[in-house]
Amino acid sequence: MIAIEAKLEVQPAKRTEFLEATKALVDGSRLEAGNVSYDLFQSTEDENVFMMIEKWEDQAAVETHNTSAHFGQFVAFAQTALAKPLDVQTFTV
Repeated sequence: MIAIEAKLEVQPAKRTEFLEATKALVDGSRLEAGNVSYDLFQSTEDENVFMMIEKWEDQAAVETHNTSAHFGQFVAFAQTALAKPLDVQTFTV
C-alpha cells in the first residue's frame, strides 16, 4: 500500500475556491480503482493550512490517479491558490 501526505497552505483570498476544488478532487479520487482512502484535514492552528492524506493499493493506482482529469484540474488550480509550494511525502505501508 502507498500512503501520500500533502501539506497545502492556501492564500486566504483563495480559501473558498480551494475548498470547492478539493471537494471535486476528493470525490473523484475516492471513485478511482485502487483508492483506499482520500481525506482532507484542516489545521487546528491555521484555517489556511490543510493536509491531504491518501492511501492507494499500489503504485499503479497512484500513477493512474496522477493522470486523471480531476487531479490535473486541481494541480492547475493549486498553482494559483497556494501561498507556499506543495509539500508532498510518500510512504509504503
